[in-house]
Amino acid sequence: MITRLNHVSIFVLNQDSAYDFYVNKLGFKVHTDAPMGPGARWLTVNPPEQTDLEIALMAISEGMMFTRESAEAMRKLVAGGTFGFGVFQCNDLLATYEELKAKGVEFTKAPTQEFYGFEALFKDDSGNWFSLGQK
Repeated sequence: MITRLNHVSIFVLNQDSAYDFYVNKLGFKVHTDAPMGPGARWLTVNPPEQTDLEIALMAISEGMMFTRESAEAMRKLVAGGTFGFGVFQCNDLLATYEELKAKGVEFTKAPTQEFYGFEALFKDDSGNWFSLGQK
């Protein structure tokens, strides 16, 4: 029986830029930053209050996972904001929204009360989009 999820990936266009975004703007902590074979890097981060979940910031490059053609296609999907999404939560959406906006995070939707909850939408530096909701 599966008991939990402990790693998930977010595909990024540039790991150095993603490191800056997730650590310096979102306030995540680096869990692992290590070389992983020739030209590859294993970079994982986690929200400060969720240390048992590692988010792998995965570079889109030709190699183990992608052919040259599939890497090009994936970069276009990610950059266009059409590949995937995630949902993060915080304790105070209005305060977190203002804090992240001041750090340069691009929001595509200001905090709004919806039928399913209070949320704002933002994009990371690669084009991935996320919902930010209040607990």
